[in-house]
Amino acid sequence: MGKRISRRSFIKGAAAAGVVLAAGSYFTWNGKNIPEAVKQGDAIYDVLIIGSGGAGMRAALAAAANKDLKVAVMTKLIPTRSASTMAQGGMNGVTGVTDPADTVESHAFDTIKGGDYLSDQDAVEFFAERAGKNIYEMDFMGYPYNRQSDGSFHQRKMGGSSHARAAYFEDRAGHAMVHTLFEQCLKNDIDFISECQMLEICREEGKLQGVIAMDMRSGNIMGIPAKTVLIATGGYGRAYWIRTSNPYSSTGDGIVAGMKLGIPFKDPEMVQFHPTGLAANGVLLSESSRAEGALLVNKNGERFMAKYAPAKMELATRDIVAQAIATEIEQGRGIGEGIHAGVYMDFTKIPPSRIQERLGQVYDLSRRFAGVDITKEPVLISPTCHYSMGGLEMTDFHTGATRIPAVFTAGECSCVSIHGANRLGANSLSEVLVFGHVAGDGAAAYAKEHAYEGSQDVLSGACSKWMDHFDSVTSRTRIEGRTVPEIRDAMVDTMWFKVGVFREEGQLQQASQELRALEQDYAHCYVGDSSHVYNTAFEQYVEVGNLLQISHAIVQGAIARKESRGGHSRRDYPKRDDVHFLKHTLIFQENGKYRTEYKNVVLTKYPPKERKY
Repeated sequence: MGKRISRRSFIKGAAAAGVVLAAGSYFTWNGKNIPEAVKQGDAIYDVLIIGSGGAGMRAALAAAANKDLKVAVMTKLIPTRSASTMAQGGMNGVTGVTDPADTVESHAFDTIKGGDYLSDQDAVEFFAERAGKNIYEMDFMGYPYNRQSDGSFHQRKMGGSSHARAAYFEDRAGHAMVHTLFEQCLKNDIDFISECQMLEICREEGKLQGVIAMDMRSGNIMGIPAKTVLIATGGYGRAYWIRTSNPYSSTGDGIVAGMKLGIPFKDPEMVQFHPTGLAANGVLLSESSRAEGALLVNKNGERFMAKYAPAKMELATRDIVAQAIATEIEQGRGIGEGIHAGVYMDFTKIPPSRIQERLGQVYDLSRRFAGVDITKEPVLISPTCHYSMGGLEMTDFHTGATRIPAVFTAGECSCVSIHGANRLGANSLSEVLVFGHVAGDGAAAYAKEHAYEGSQDVLSGACSKWMDHFDSVTSRTRIEGRTVPEIRDAMVDTMWFKVGVFREEGQLQQASQELRALEQDYAHCYVGDSSHVYNTAFEQYVEVGNLLQISHAIVQGAIARKESRGGHSRRDYPKRDDVHFLKHTLIFQENGKYRTEYKNVVLTKYPPKERKY
């Protein structure tokens, strides 16, 4: 037994070291990123999941529980490099382990209040009832939770929560979750189609055909037939580029693909700006920092949150803290100037041993990206685009279904409407587990009841169109138009300075005009690389095109919502308006134009009232 290692210890060691658990070895062993049957066009999947984050892999496990179904996960990265790996704080759920006084009703109310009453309350109740079960389920799978002296997992209180209900592994909660799920996916023989950029979800004459994708290793464009497609591609924080905590892969690909099918983008204006990104570059310092005792101070040394949320202080909701920091900077009490101005987050009152035990990644990120040893001095932070409360409309939270038959969705790219106008810390990992499971079950049930209705000829035709498009855009000369990076940087300036933490009508209208001009530039932009092998220039061309559409939808939703609620703060409409805007925004894209509709918020037993902390 001396040489043996437990499965839990293996997962914990891999997560702590930041290595790719099984993934790196897995792809080295077989040397292939795509199954041979997919390359040859012989694979028809019952459930094809786009996205390998927490939602995608949890959905795959649920679908693969039906042993007669063929399930695959497609990703433009490799399975353990999703945005979910960057989540730090933990996963909320009522278990009674750390705080026996916590209740499902309390979790539901905290979520609804935190969402500024834009949450659909029936969906929130469904979520809160199941979140704690998922914490136990992950424990059974081998998740390496931080534990108490009796061996039970520990839970901590995150911003906006009334009880300690966030179970976690150090400040690497998402990293450990993704590796744990990936191990289970390998165990259950789920196919992985890796390093493949989704170009289109193909649907003709009301019938789902499958997915068109580019193999980044070869440049080949292929059609993958599927009975059902589950979109789990994550968020779109790169619309704000360096002022985001999201990875470079968060470009809203799945949302754009879904909109082209006719699925509306729900509540796109509800973008969460996390209060504590490094001022230098937007890299996130976890909310668990403040949960463990880090303080926010301005240049005068004042704990300024006493003015904005005297009861909760640093543990008020993210929108309130982010807006407080932005106000301090605007009123001259910040440190620095321009896009990199910020305030201090001070860890020096936390024992260094506790920082190493529970905030090791925060310590490391501060050293690597800001040159600051947080055990000795404060670090400069500023709000950073972190999360999208909006996403593709999920019409049935019991199944993950959308309004398009055979197309399902889960995770950050979806909108279940549990987060409303502001997500609570540690609710995102719980959401991907709860609704990833739900959507996987829903897609599997649909696949069992339906035959494949698509056609290889239709998929081949779509592939040919994309091949022609590739040749066309990559053959342009520099003199013909602006480069993709130039268009991207102009888009980012528009979004950060006109559609950021605070918004107002004139700037939003200017942003809309600037984005329309950029879309025209994009139609003739210069890509600059016509090679096929790992053509990242073409991949970025596709991604920037998606981000332009995402950005335009955000702006249209922000213009239409003439109130302030949660993450959407209008200087010209500073009050919440429940009479006119207790409803969800739905943005449709039709023939390159955007159309807005509304949908009422579902209320059950929590009547809207003023939100105070």
